[in-house]
Order: sequence, then structure tokens, then C-alpha cells
Amino acid sequence: MGVELGWIHGVYVLFVLGIIATMILRRDTSLLCMIGIGVLGWTATSSMASAVGGLFGSFIFAITELLPTILVISIIVAMSQVLSETGINETMIKPVSSLIQTPALAFWGIGVVMMMISWFFWPSPAVALIGAVLLPAAIRVGLPAIGVAVAMNLFGHGIALSGDFIIQGAPTLTAKAAGLPVSDVISASVPLVIVMGLVTTLTAFWYLKKDMKSGLISAKGDLSDIFHSASSDSADKLLQAGMRKWLAAAVILLFLLDVCAMFFLDLKGGDATALIGGTALLILVGITLLAHKDAGLEKVTSHLVEGFQFGFKVFGPVIPIAAFFYMGDSGFVQVYGEMLPAGSHGIVNDLGVALAHAIPLSKEIAALALTSIGVITGLDGSGFSGITLVGSLAKLFATALGTGADTLTALGQIAAIWVGGGTIIPWALIPAAAICRVDPFELARRNLYPVVIGLLVTTIVAMFLI
Repeated sequence: MGVELGWIHGVYVLFVLGIIATMILRRDTSLLCMIGIGVLGWTATSSMASAVGGLFGSFIFAITELLPTILVISIIVAMSQVLSETGINETMIKPVSSLIQTPALAFWGIGVVMMMISWFFWPSPAVALIGAVLLPAAIRVGLPAIGVAVAMNLFGHGIALSGDFIIQGAPTLTAKAAGLPVSDVISASVPLVIVMGLVTTLTAFWYLKKDMKSGLISAKGDLSDIFHSASSDSADKLLQAGMRKWLAAAVILLFLLDVCAMFFLDLKGGDATALIGGTALLILVGITLLAHKDAGLEKVTSHLVEGFQFGFKVFGPVIPIAAFFYMGDSGFVQVYGEMLPAGSHGIVNDLGVALAHAIPLSKEIAALALTSIGVITGLDGSGFSGITLVGSLAKLFATALGTGADTLTALGQIAAIWVGGGTIIPWALIPAAAICRVDPFELARRNLYPVVIGLLVTTIVAMFLI
């Protein structure tokens, strides 16, 4: 029998519902999360001073938990900037552009390349990394710019980001919120990511071919706007073409060696992230010093600062939200001490046990609930802002069911990131739309049906896996 629920549990549930409602209204939830942390602290301690101090303490706890993820993403973004300004990114991708001969090859080729690069560099840097070279190549063979944007969105911000198998930023956040090892969430997400990816991309390609055949969209109008984007004059001043080829090969080889090391040395979670981050840092330093010579020392610092600015800009809205949802688990004791009712195993755990005794929660209802909550949390246009919520709720539902924590966590993560990470929220997919020079609202509209169909099929598959 679980611990008897008290005011602290009611306050937590009330604020969770309020946060979900705020997300539905497309409003920012940071302030509500901060108020929730303070009210939780005041309810538990009856001390305003402790509640206010706990608010700051919760941020420290959240940042401590998130810092490895923020750090590795910042370093990778900084590295991608160096690769871009030196032209190494163009050299890395140019062999693939010669293989693009038809619109179908362009769509699937750009998609696969985007996915692979996004696994290592994340989608936002990858959009710029491949856009300048592969976009003109696709236009030349008849794939409209909107088709290129769809491919980059679905394969990068959809498949690669929702799984995040290499950098492991997303599964780290959801796993911590759900109280699971990162490897469990990644393993559970593999079949769901495959199903979601196949259904969504195949559906999107079918719609694209249908509209191209009917003449609704065409690549002809895209020609004059696109072809001027692939100049490398500034890159030639930094590195000679021969040196760029050697360095491009070295970058690819280093990351391939990282992947091999992960498999053979069984590196997972933080160890795998540290390896990728360390490699990216070495690449950043080495290429910057080679390219800028005497100014290399200052340029290394400059690129790092730009990377950190990007990292904290992306995760700034996540920290207050994560801080609140960590209060549902180990974060509360870390911040406020042993102030929960006797026998409590954490607010979320207590609620899960109570839910198990109160209603017959089926795995079908749990799967539908996690997908719906993931979609709702993604409506703010940030795929990461709500994944700590779905992790916490997945733990709650799994406790009630007695099984399926990893699958439910992975399902919620996929739903949240596919919706909010940059596929159907117009303000979230502006980078891809800008690179391809298409209307972000048109891109969101074209992605809508494939993503919705994919989520429905993936949710049904998850019901059988729980």
C-alpha cells in the first residue's frame, strides 16, 4: 500500500495541470513552474524563506543535472561553426551531392545525410551544414525547395532528434525525469523511432510526389533564389582545398572511431556523451588553430562563447520547467530535505501508486495519454521544454501499470520532439524554412498530416510493446 497522499501531492498535480493548460494556450510556462516550486516548498516547510531559497536551489539542481547535455551541445555547435567557416562542411558533403540524380534520390539522399549529420551535430547546425551544397543539387534535378525542407525537417528534427542516439541529450532528460537508465530509454525508443520515421517520411514523400505530378508544386521557381548560396571564397582564404579534404576525412574518421569505441567499450549515457564532446572540442581547437594561425587562440574562445550562447539560449526555457518536474522525484529531497510524508518515495511515485489503486489504468489509455501529453508539451515550439514532464508522467503511469516505464517514456519523448522540435510548429522550423527560402507556415502545413499519421501508428505499436 502506498503512502497517504497529502497537500503536497495535490499542489503538484494542480500545477502539472496548469502547466499543460498553459502549453495548450501556447504561452510560456517558466513563471508558472517557478511559482509551483515555491508553493511546493511553502506547503512542505511552512516557511516563506525556505520556499524562496528552495526556488534558487531547484535551479542549481536542474542546471547540475542538465549541464553535461548543455555543454556537449554547445561544443558541437561551436565546432560546426568552425567547419562551416572553413568550408570543411561543404567538402564533407560534396561527394553525396554527385549521387543525386532524380527528385526521389534527392529527397531520400538529403534526408539520410541530414539524419546522420544530425546524430552528431544536432539538426539546427546540420541544416546550415548541408543546405548550401545539397539544396542546389536537389533543385537542379527537379525536387522543389519545399521538398528539401520537408526532408531536412522530418529526418533531422524528427527522426534524429527524437531518438538522439549519439549525443543522447533528449533521452538523458527524459530518463532522469522517469528515474530510468538512459540506455533503457534509448533501447525502448529504437523500434518506435523506426516506425515513426518510416510512416512519416513515406507519407510525406507520397504527398510530395502527388503534388509534383499534379503541378501544384515545382522546382522551376526555386532556381534563381537558391544557386547563389554555395560560395566558398572566404573559406579558401582560411584553408587550401587539399587541406580541407584531409581535414574533412579526419573529422569523419574521428567520429566513426567514437561510434566504434561506444560499441566495443560499451560506453553509454554520460560516458558516450563525454567521448563525443571531447572529440568535438579537439576538432574545434585543432581546425581553428590551423585556419586562423596567429589569431587561433582568440578564435577558439570566440567560437566557444558562441556555442555557449546557443546552448543556454536553447536550454534557458528548459531549466525552470525541469526544475519543477525534478521536484516530483529526487530533486525535492535534494532541495528541501526530508520534508515529504513518512514512507514517501517521491511525489510522482506516490501518485502512481495511488492511481494504481484508484482506477484500472490500461496500457492503451497510458499510451494515448503519453502521446497526447507529448504533443501538448511540443506546442510551445521547443521539443525539449516538455520532455521532463512526459518522463515524470511516464513514471507515474508505469507505476500504476506495473510495467512499461521505458516504452512510455520513449513514446512521450518522440511525440514531444516531433511536434515541438521543428516539424509542425511554424516558429520552430524557421531555420530549415529560411535555408530553403520557403514559407514556414507552408512547411508546417505540409508536415502536419504525415506527422499526425505517424504518431497514431507509433502509439498503436507502443501499446503492443508495453
